[in-house]
Amino acid sequence: MEKFGKSQSVRRTEDVRFLTGQGNYIDDIAPEGALFGYVFRSPLAHAEILTLNVDDAREADGVHAVLTVDELEAMGMNIGMKGATVDNRDGTRGAKPLRPILAKGRVRFVGEAVAFIVADTLAQARDASELIEFDYDELPASPLAVPGGPQIHDEAPDNVAYDWSMGDEAATQAAFESAAFHVSLDVVDNRVIANSMEPRGCFAEWDGTRLHVAISGQGVWEQKEQIARAFDMQADDVRVTHPDVGGGFGMKAMAHPENFLVAAAAKTIGKPVRWFGDRSESILSDNAGRDLISTCELAFDADHKIQAYRVNTLSNLGAYNSQFGQPIQSELFAKVLMGTYDCKTTFHAVKGIYTNTTQVDAYRGAGRPEAIFALERTMDHAARELGVDPWELRRKNFIPKDAFPYTSATGELYDVGDFHRVLDRVEQEGDVQGYAARKAESASNGKLRGIGLSFYIESILGDPAEGAKVEFCDDGTAKIYVGTQSNGQGHETVYAQFLADQTGIPAECIEVVQGDSDRIAKGGGTGGSRSVTVQANVTLATVAKMIEQFTPYLADKLEVEASQISFDDISFRIEGSNLAPTMLEVAEMARQDGRKDLLSFEARAEIPGRSYPNGAHVAEVEIDPDTGKVDVVRYTVTDDFGNLINPMLVAGQVHGGVAQGLGQVLTEHVVYDEDAQLLSASYMDYGMPRADDMPFVDFTTESTPSTANPMGMKGCGEAGTVGSMASVANAVLDALWEKGVRNADAPFTPSRVWNLLQETNEAAS
Repeated sequence: MEKFGKSQSVRRTEDVRFLTGQGNYIDDIAPEGALFGYVFRSPLAHAEILTLNVDDAREADGVHAVLTVDELEAMGMNIGMKGATVDNRDGTRGAKPLRPILAKGRVRFVGEAVAFIVADTLAQARDASELIEFDYDELPASPLAVPGGPQIHDEAPDNVAYDWSMGDEAATQAAFESAAFHVSLDVVDNRVIANSMEPRGCFAEWDGTRLHVAISGQGVWEQKEQIARAFDMQADDVRVTHPDVGGGFGMKAMAHPENFLVAAAAKTIGKPVRWFGDRSESILSDNAGRDLISTCELAFDADHKIQAYRVNTLSNLGAYNSQFGQPIQSELFAKVLMGTYDCKTTFHAVKGIYTNTTQVDAYRGAGRPEAIFALERTMDHAARELGVDPWELRRKNFIPKDAFPYTSATGELYDVGDFHRVLDRVEQEGDVQGYAARKAESASNGKLRGIGLSFYIESILGDPAEGAKVEFCDDGTAKIYVGTQSNGQGHETVYAQFLADQTGIPAECIEVVQGDSDRIAKGGGTGGSRSVTVQANVTLATVAKMIEQFTPYLADKLEVEASQISFDDISFRIEGSNLAPTMLEVAEMARQDGRKDLLSFEARAEIPGRSYPNGAHVAEVEIDPDTGKVDVVRYTVTDDFGNLINPMLVAGQVHGGVAQGLGQVLTEHVVYDEDAQLLSASYMDYGMPRADDMPFVDFTTESTPSTANPMGMKGCGEAGTVGSMASVANAVLDALWEKGVRNADAPFTPSRVWNLLQETNEAAS
């Protein structure tokens, strides 16, 4: 076997149980006899609470407890949920208002948790909520992410949470003043909801000394730390677990109020308490994503080379600071601000604005998808304004292959890359030369056709360190304990496959153990395309420790020098002998000899640097001018993910990411009215993408192995989304350009596109 594994396409082993109804999700494994929790939520976006009387609800049939913020404080809980802050431009700290687990004195968005009812059945808890007396003084609401409007928090005048910037403002301004060409575009990045297949859920158990909270989440350790903090408990007295998780999208990495409420109720009542959100609750209360308005400006010299890039962004935070917060959002946006282009100076300014809406998830608030969406839409717009080919404009401005390692204007160190090779490959695979004929054919059928390109780069993020433990079992199998958390990516398959590639242990003999803070001492969870890279890195370290300790044991047992023993990824080889014991065989020898110290190996390792997956997406759309309907009729992707463990899983991740991106630009949109009431509160009103909205995705790779980790990997989890949004948006505008449309904001629903065409026709006439 090669050092980097066999790189074979292997079917996901976990799919058998998922597709046959054998998955173990939160609602499947709640303890027998667990009580049911129900959240009473605010029907208003902004109001002072005058009366919150729960006495009648407490007397209702089957009810065991009704918790308000007063009860939580009486328990001694820290009711403030974690919320990160960011420094302002002037060095002061941004706002950090209290975000209570249950509303305290005021409600600030529709769906905010106000009380928690616990009963024998869900129906009883729901019925009891109808008996709650909730009187209020309604206040004006602020649904728009613009400074000013009704005050939401005393700590944030004009509702500005922070005013942050990064880059050299003076140098950027000077570059614009001396530029031959200056192009500007306003880019709206519409708000979306994660809509994980499995809604959020949790349950809690209290035995009098230890608290166990099971959560549908993306990493147990962050949740454990926050729960221990909320109850002022020692970390060792809190256990957090994740069973099978049906989708996360960054949203489930965040702590939500219900995680604390089931724990508080279990401690209060002394019985297990469960809560599982329905779809309407998810839409109301899950952390949302995106919701940015950016003014993007590019400065070019006379040869159309980029001299500077400037972005000013208004970021809708919702009612409160999110858990990981704007420091991460702004940092991620800035890290890939300039994408794959050689640019000497940049400046990015962001104002975070509080609104009376659900708070925005950090991973989807102002990160890499948002940065590339803004940049690549602006690049396409620049090409049209300058009258040049958008492909050649990108080629002219790519960071040259011989310039790596390359430090970007934002300080990111790109280790390797060959952007020209990737673009050449996608041009070939997408048959771009044949586009003119396809456009003519569409025109003959009365359709508008457009082609759009997006070239992205992203950086994996999160904790660069991870842990792993390999344990040899009595039955001749092995377990690998991991610090990441699968929520649909296929970790059980790929981790077993990688360990098998490095040790020769058959993959079917390897069990992957995840999601239990008692069984795994520390881990970084899953998010930001980090999982496989950091987990494979520490797996190599663990395997090295296994070889290091097995070698002297074998040497002593076989009476040879340790230097005569080597391991070839399948078995140990002994010079001058035909013996070739496998890892499992050596472990069994150690067991027979009573060497328990050789049956478990643990390591923690840190990747030395970030890796930078990149790639090109090409979309072709057809638009029916009579209805405004947009169809993505051709889609081609070429990615550079470095070395791959399982190409089939990588293709699946890309397909899913493309679907998510297409959903946002074609159908999905969170809409609030002027009173900040959510209008898109069900699937009747929120446009989830369907199978017939998706094209066939032609996926290929052109790999340049990363030098930032020993596996040469780059990460792929979010790449499909990062690249797809701008490619489709650019294709739609390309199709509409001939009709006089000069800018268009997603989502490109039939009504929006039809109206754009009508407005242009009216203006022309």
